[in-house]
Amino acid sequence: MSVQPAAADVDVDLRQLFASLGRNWLRIVVVTLLVTGLAFAFAWLATPRYKAVATLEIGPRESVFTRPPGTANDDRPAIDDSAVATEVQIISSPDILKKVAADLDLEANPEFNTARNMSALSNALVVFGLKSDPREIPPEELVLTAMHDKLNVYAVEKTRAIAIEFSSKDPTLAAKISNAIAQAYLASKGNAKMQSNSAATDYLGPEITDLQNRVKEADAKVAEFRAQSDLLMGGNNAVLATQQLSELSSELSRVRANRAAAEGSADAVRKALQNGGSLDAVPEVLSSELIQRLRERQVELRTNIADLSTTLLDNHPRIRALKSQLADLDGQIRNEAQKIIRGLMAQADAAKAREAQLVADVNTQKAASARAGEQQVELDALQRDANVQRQQLESYMANYREAASRNDRRYVPVDARIISEARVPSEPYFPKIGPITGAAAAASLLLMAIATLLGELFSGRAMRPAPGARFEQIEQVPMPAARTEPVVAELPEEGRTFAPYQEPTAGQSIAEAELPKPVGSEPVEAHAAAAPPPVGPGESAPEPEPEPRQSKLGEIDVDKAAEKLIASGAARAIFVSPEGDEAAASAVLVAREVSDAGLRVLLLDLTASGAASRPMLDSSLFPGITNLLASEAQFSDVIHPDLYSDAHVIPVGTSDPVRAMRAADRLPIIMQSLTTAYDLVVVECGPADAHGIGRLVGDGTEVFLSMLEADDQVTQAAVKLIENGYPDLTLVTPVGHETPGTPIPGRRSAA
Repeated sequence: MSVQPAAADVDVDLRQLFASLGRNWLRIVVVTLLVTGLAFAFAWLATPRYKAVATLEIGPRESVFTRPPGTANDDRPAIDDSAVATEVQIISSPDILKKVAADLDLEANPEFNTARNMSALSNALVVFGLKSDPREIPPEELVLTAMHDKLNVYAVEKTRAIAIEFSSKDPTLAAKISNAIAQAYLASKGNAKMQSNSAATDYLGPEITDLQNRVKEADAKVAEFRAQSDLLMGGNNAVLATQQLSELSSELSRVRANRAAAEGSADAVRKALQNGGSLDAVPEVLSSELIQRLRERQVELRTNIADLSTTLLDNHPRIRALKSQLADLDGQIRNEAQKIIRGLMAQADAAKAREAQLVADVNTQKAASARAGEQQVELDALQRDANVQRQQLESYMANYREAASRNDRRYVPVDARIISEARVPSEPYFPKIGPITGAAAAASLLLMAIATLLGELFSGRAMRPAPGARFEQIEQVPMPAARTEPVVAELPEEGRTFAPYQEPTAGQSIAEAELPKPVGSEPVEAHAAAAPPPVGPGESAPEPEPEPRQSKLGEIDVDKAAEKLIASGAARAIFVSPEGDEAAASAVLVAREVSDAGLRVLLLDLTASGAASRPMLDSSLFPGITNLLASEAQFSDVIHPDLYSDAHVIPVGTSDPVRAMRAADRLPIIMQSLTTAYDLVVVECGPADAHGIGRLVGDGTEVFLSMLEADDQVTQAAVKLIENGYPDLTLVTPVGHETPGTPIPGRRSAA
């Protein structure tokens, strides 16, 4: 048979849930007051702790007057969050803490050296091995561990400031240690810079000496190569051959220009003479003083001729003499022009000859300049090597002088400063009696309220079925067909009629539902005695003698009850619990014992409160026998595995009990089906009577009476069961066994 745990749709009854706070108010208040008192006592008796804080600023402290030349703040690495975090680690490093501990002699303080003045409790814990012996640990390590526990170094958010917090029982000591750590940090940074300067001078001294020798050697190589290659330097730091080539080129250009100008002027004068044009337009003619004087005389004669022509005729001797003189002047001017032409041609020839000479000199100088260029390349390489070494030497010497001067003057500006020193705290930071007590009261009250609500919720008392809830049928298992005719007990007489079914009262279990009874007759017992003989007229009816009942009544425990069921091969075990829900534990324990023996066991819970099935399922929200009787579920929906054993269980269910009890006549059919599927069916009937369990008995049935104490109630219930046809009744008690609902070792802990 397939078994699937399924639960009905339920709602949380908030009224019932929060009403549990009122029902358990005393427990909540007591626990709250107890926790509050303990917290108050702890805060009152705890040793006060004081905290002192010193603040550092991380930043460059070098001034513009002492900064080395050629450096600026931009050349320094940026102080970002990583740099500040690094300084935090340096401040809390063991080296600084060791120095502070040595300066303040913290080894002699019992607060930091727990090996001194150990209490009797600490010695006892050490003797029994519950605590390590601090005397076996070096005192220095004990002090460092205590300082680390009391020290808190952190970077102030969004700043370059670092806070140094230290807590101690002594407020003065807390302030001293915070300030001492800040001073030790600054001193360590200064010592680091001093060591850096000393290392720099130790390194740069030999390097400078070596560089000086190498610079001398490089300069000597440059001078020697220049002498061997005859690379003399001219003006503008140029090689002499190159400078001479430049000058010759300039001279050649000038000579060529003069030659061209002379040839051009001679051609212009020659063309003017040949064409009979005016010579006044030729610059060379105009620049000749003789021609200028002849031109002035010519102008004067023309002026005289013009004056005389007003009074004399052209053939007048004076006019003719003046014209003759004018003609002679023109010839002289032409002769002078011819001389100018010859002079210009001579000048051009001289320039041509000079040009040829300069061309030859330039070609010679080009070859010399090319050779000088190749040699200059080698010379430049030697000079570069010498310059590099010279620059390096100068840089080393400047750094050496800087480091040496700072080392001699002990000037090492640390990139940090103390913003505020730690002051002696006046109030302890721990314990705060008010906040601790208030927090303990609020927390305990809240936790107790939550625990109460969760207990109420998980117990199922605060749950109620949702309106119209249905169950999901995963697997269809055929259920025996219900009989349409009413089921009645077998009677010794036939043909009787029966009264209609009576609905049970609220809180009545299913096992206590009334079976149909014959109309006008007394209830028929299952094992009724034979009817007495008829009485004749006038005779008095003899008093019926009570038939002796033979009972095997004996009180046994759960283990023996399980052994009895296994030995007898019983198919059904009916448990009656007159004392109520607490006595229902016997059925659960017996079912688990038989299941552990390897038999297939099912427990059917017919109690009104579900006292037998709730410990096996940890909830009362699963569908069960009421759902099956009300035709709301099938067998596969109502059979669930026990959480703490291999047994199965059918709980009370979530359907309306009144509606379910209307179909109580189907219980014999259901019991027959379950007996066929399981080796043993255990039925917990609660405080039922003999008539209530009559519909559940069958072949191989054992009846048990579960009891906690042998009181009158149990005795009366046992007597009634024996008198109503169950002489083999067995008393069983769950006293001395584990409470149902808790896992038993060796059994599974979950279904």
